[in-house]
Amino acid sequence: MPPTKLRSRSLPNSSKLTFASGAPLPPDKARRMRITATLLLVAMAAVFVGSHQMLGAHPAWGYVNAFAEAAMVGGLADWFAVTALFRHPMGIPIPHTAIIPANKDRIADTMATFLRTNFLTPVVVARRMRSMNVASAAGDFLVSRSAGEQGRIRAGAGQLLVELLETLDPDRLGLQVKAGLARQAEKMDVSPLLGRLLESAIAGNKHRPLIDSFIRWAGVTLEDNEDMVRDVVQSRANAVIRWTGLDGRLANSVLDGLYKLLAEMHVDPEHPVRGKVEEGLAKLAQDLQHDPETRAKVERMKNELLANPAVADWWMGVWERLRHSLIAKLRDPDSALGGQMGESLAELGQTLRTDPRLQMQINRFARRTLVGVVNRYGEQIVSLVSTTVKSWDASTITLRIERAVGRDLQFIRINGTLVGGLVGLAIHGAIEVV
Repeated sequence: MPPTKLRSRSLPNSSKLTFASGAPLPPDKARRMRITATLLLVAMAAVFVGSHQMLGAHPAWGYVNAFAEAAMVGGLADWFAVTALFRHPMGIPIPHTAIIPANKDRIADTMATFLRTNFLTPVVVARRMRSMNVASAAGDFLVSRSAGEQGRIRAGAGQLLVELLETLDPDRLGLQVKAGLARQAEKMDVSPLLGRLLESAIAGNKHRPLIDSFIRWAGVTLEDNEDMVRDVVQSRANAVIRWTGLDGRLANSVLDGLYKLLAEMHVDPEHPVRGKVEEGLAKLAQDLQHDPETRAKVERMKNELLANPAVADWWMGVWERLRHSLIAKLRDPDSALGGQMGESLAELGQTLRTDPRLQMQINRFARRTLVGVVNRYGEQIVSLVSTTVKSWDASTITLRIERAVGRDLQFIRINGTLVGGLVGLAIHGAIEVV
C-alpha cells in the first residue's frame, strides 16, 4: 500500500480542532515537553561548539565535549525516530517514515482484530460479567445518591418521559394503543372470565353487598315512582273496582306489599327471594363458562361494544386527559408524581441491594443479554471501529495518536539526549584510561 501523503501545511496545535466525525481533538499536552526536548538538544549543540573551542585549555573540556557530542547524536536520533512515527522528518520523504499515516488502514484493522479477539468474545464477556454484580451496583447508585443527585435523576427521568409523550403523535399513539387494546380484547374470551369472577364472588359471599345495594336502589326507585305505580294499578282495574273506589286501596296495598317485600329481603339474608336471585346468579356463572349459546351472546355483545364509535371517542378522550395530566405532573418537580418517582427509585434501589434472588435474575439477564449482543453483533462493532478509523484522514489520526502519547515520546527524546551524553562520557573516559 503506498504511503499516505500528509498535508503540506503544518498542523495547528489548537485544542479546539475536531475530527472528521465531529468529535473534538484532545488537548495538546505534549507541547511544553516538546519545546523542552528541543531546547535541550539545542543546548547540547551549543555546549559542543563551545567546548570544542576549549579542548586545548584543560583535559576536562574533552569530557564536556564528548558528553555534548554524544548527547547531541542521541537527541537527534530519538528526534528522528519520534518524528518518523507521525510525519516525514523535515518534510523529506525518507523511506519508512510517516509510519502511522502511511499504515492508517492497517492500524485500523489491527485495532479491530485486537478488540474482537481479546475483548468482544462471549467467553471474555461472560467471565467479566460473572464477577460483576450489576443489580447491586445499580441499587447502590439509586440509594446512595445525595438529595441533589436524586433530584437530577428524577428530573432526567421525568424529562425523558415528557419528551417521549410530546414527540410521539398523540392522535396516532392513542389510535395505536386503542387498536392494540381492541386486538387483545377481541382475542380474549370474556365469557368464561366473567363466569369465574361471578362464581368466585358467590363462593365468598361477595355478591351479597351488591344485592343489598340493588334492594336499596329498588326501594328508592319505587318511592320516586309511587304515582306511576298507582296509575298502572288503577288503569288495569276493572270498572266495578274503579266505581266502588277500591282501586286506590288496591294500589296502596300493592305498594305496601312491595315495600314490605324489599324490607324483608334487606334484613333477612336467607329470604327465599334472595335465594332465588342467588340461584339465578349461580346458573348465570355456570352458563357463562359452559353454555355455548350464552358465551356466543356475550361475545357478540363484546364485539358490538368494541365496534361502537362512541367507545372509540370515549377512549381517545380518556387518553388525551391522561397524557396531558402526566405531562403536567412530570414537569412539576414538586408534584406528587415527582415525589413518588423519587420514592420509587429509592425503593427499587433498596430492593436491588438486599434481594439476592432479584440480583441473581437481573445479573443473569444482563450477562446473557450482553453475551448475546457480543455474539451476534461483535463483528459489526469491530467493523464500526475499523471503518471509523479508516474514514479519518492522515492528519486526524496523526494528531489523535500524537496527542495521546506525545508527552511520553518527548520524554524519550530527553532521556535519549541524557543517556547518549552519559554513554559518550563513558567512552571518552575509557579511551583516556587506555
